[in-house]
Amino acid sequence: MEGKVCLVTGATSGIGAVTAETLAGKGAAVAIVGRSPAKGAAIVEQIKGKTGNLRVAYLLADLSSFNEIRRLAKEFRTRYQRLDVLVNNAGGMFLKRETTVDGIEMTFGLNHLAYFLLTNLLLDVLKANTPSRIVNVASMAHMGARIDFSNLQVHGWEGYKRSKLANILFTYELARRLEGTGITVNTLHPGLVASNFGMNNSGLFRMIKSALNLVSISNEQGAQTSIYLASAPEVEGVTGKYFIKCKPAPSSEASHDRAAAARLWEISASTTGLA
Repeated sequence: MEGKVCLVTGATSGIGAVTAETLAGKGAAVAIVGRSPAKGAAIVEQIKGKTGNLRVAYLLADLSSFNEIRRLAKEFRTRYQRLDVLVNNAGGMFLKRETTVDGIEMTFGLNHLAYFLLTNLLLDVLKANTPSRIVNVASMAHMGARIDFSNLQVHGWEGYKRSKLANILFTYELARRLEGTGITVNTLHPGLVASNFGMNNSGLFRMIKSALNLVSISNEQGAQTSIYLASAPEVEGVTGKYFIKCKPAPSSEASHDRAAAARLWEISASTTGLA
């Protein structure tokens, strides 16, 4: 990864932080994105100390805001001349209905529309230094979900499942649109990870998640497939695939619905104001 530049969202904790640290350890310049300056500064120093790689930087952005995403893309262009790997990792689950500053249900906005908008805003940078890679962190939670175009903005567990299905539909559609460009796009299920994911919720869910953490895999284990797709030589040229444990795996039947993927793309472009 020497000479390469990687951008990792949601990288101030959890599997995102492990992904960023490992890529830095492999020699890449890494830009990590998060919404807490204190956490950002701390993780940058931690990664530099552990890897000896000083080409690690923090970019501040709240990815639930379209304006913040646009500002982030502009700042990245100002600070870097190339982008070899984009890892869309940031996400969350909101059991109570919350909305973004743009009036979008938070789960759909943060988990899907942020991936969609940031990726599209950086596509020309990715195209300028091919071969390059896009890695979208999804989840096995997409199994059994279907996109309801009459009500895209559903909160809670069902909203989370649909947002993860949206990640995979987006991945497959983007891979088709980028065929022949030298940019690959893949998605993955990281596993059930013992992290702080979902701990923004209160009540019974926090108790259940705390109990699940006792039998879940570590952040280091959960990050392995993201790292593999971002850096492994053997997946260069592989695109439009869903991975589990660093191996291609079947995603749901609904995730292969091309008409749904195309419709979701058009709605996402309109909602985010993407030309």
